[in-house]
Amino acid sequence: MNDNAHSAPGHAPIGDRPPGPGTPGRGTSDPVAPDPAAIARRIDERREALGLTEAELASRAGMAARYLQHLAEAGPAFDPAGFLRLATALGLSHRDLVEGRTDPAPGQGGAPDHPVLVQLTVRECWDRIGDHGVGRVALPAGPGPAVFPVNYIVVARTVAYRTAPHSAAAPPAGSNLSFQIDRIDEQLSRGWSVLLVGTAEHVTARDEVKRLDAHPGSEPWAGGDNPLWIRIRPDQVSGRRIGSL
Repeated sequence: MNDNAHSAPGHAPIGDRPPGPGTPGRGTSDPVAPDPAAIARRIDERREALGLTEAELASRAGMAARYLQHLAEAGPAFDPAGFLRLATALGLSHRDLVEGRTDPAPGQGGAPDHPVLVQLTVRECWDRIGDHGVGRVALPAGPGPAVFPVNYIVVARTVAYRTAPHSAAAPPAGSNLSFQIDRIDEQLSRGWSVLLVGTAEHVTARDEVKRLDAHPGSEPWAGGDNPLWIRIRPDQVSGRRIGSL
């Protein structure tokens, strides 16, 4: 959304107008008609999540509360510009309000009909971790553990990641920490999780740092100067997978 999203009724900002049939990149076939009941539910859920009353939301969107109720019942085709202002007031894109969020948290598909939980062997755990990827590290911090996503690489049954010295993701050498990675198949309602528990080591030997730097997947996605390699030497390796009969 741009800064002109709060425009007068009937005048949607250029570039923020709701997409219609034939919009480039969205295909030219007739779109599925929005479900007003689902949209009204999304409006109420988002409004409650923001802690707003209907009157406060209407004020943010530049309309009367009764008009807001009518707009939610009628759907976006009744007043596209007004719906755009409503989406902006809710902190959503027009598409997310009309069609639902495109980036929901994983696990929306629900549990399988006959779920089965199976323990993974150590070999299966390392097979799923692979050679490199993105996982999470959990570090001791007050008042509770802190969890950070990290790019990792695997070398000789240890996990290593790069960070900046003295950053929140750089625990002191010898600290206890854990590393976790998982995958979820939304369509089949199955997935797996692997957990490593061990101690942190700071890699300082120049030749070893060079080898880690040259390893595929060693470049951190977040960018920046991250010269410190943290190696996790695991004491425990465990994992589980969930499927169905």
